Amino acid sequence: MSWFESFVLGLVQGLTEFLPISSSAHLRLTAAFAGWQDPGAAFTAITQIGTEAAVIIYFRKDIGRIISTWSRSLFNRELRHDHDAQMGWLVIVGSIPIGVLGITLKDAIEGPFRDLRLIATTLIVMGVVLGIADRLAARDETGGRHRAAKQRKTLTDLSVKDGLLYGVCQAMALIPGVSRSGATISGGLLMGYTRESAARYSFLLAIPAVLASGVYELKDAGEGHVSWGPTVFATIIAFVVGYAVIAWFMKFISNKSFMPFVIYRILLGIALFALVAAGTLTPHAGETAG
Repeated sequence: MSWFESFVLGLVQGLTEFLPISSSAHLRLTAAFAGWQDPGAAFTAITQIGTEAAVIIYFRKDIGRIISTWSRSLFNRELRHDHDAQMGWLVIVGSIPIGVLGITLKDAIEGPFRDLRLIATTLIVMGVVLGIADRLAARDETGGRHRAAKQRKTLTDLSVKDGLLYGVCQAMALIPGVSRSGATISGGLLMGYTRESAARYSFLLAIPAVLASGVYELKDAGEGHVSWGPTVFATIIAFVVGYAVIAWFMKFISNKSFMPFVIYRILLGIALFALVAAGTLTPHAGETAG
């Protein structure tokens, strides 16, 4: 992998990680469209460490408070009913599904799941799901002529059951094209949470899963056509760009619809199907290029 490729892929990772459009799919598609070799699951997982570092810094006050209260609650019973202590447990509980499935489906994640036809399918299907979830949230928030606005849930209402459901949604993002933020935000909206609450828990929930995945994949870094230097460079680029994107996205979702992302996902999926059908791209484009 050249330094230019690592710069472009790091930029793509930073731009797409927090948006509900799937960063893993865009890394895969960028390589396929450019005629580069597929950077692979290991490269994707490691560069995500950069974007998760951006999450940790952006939410540093929340994370510090949660870790502190959760740690102290292990020895202080009175703190176990504190919301921050409960959030610590809920992040742990919500991380279980992706941890189990990530190890179980490792071979599929690195192989069959990277088929462009599957990516096109997940882009469209999850785009439709996000669109439905967004419409339901908008209906509750604005009400209507014959319907009063409905109060949506916040993170103070988060239960173990909802935390596990969020975790299952996050695990779906093991398939490129689903999108970690898209799946968890959609799940949160369908469970009745506000956009801001769904996004906030989505980002917090991703931290242990992404960091664990990235560290696990470190053993495969530097193998094949992707060397250590470009991987680290791409991770740094992803961190810088990712921090700017997450700051923008948290402001965007406070009063904007997800429909632009829904439309983009569906159009990209249709275009990808058309390119594969026309023979412009093969389902495994980029896997043997380079």
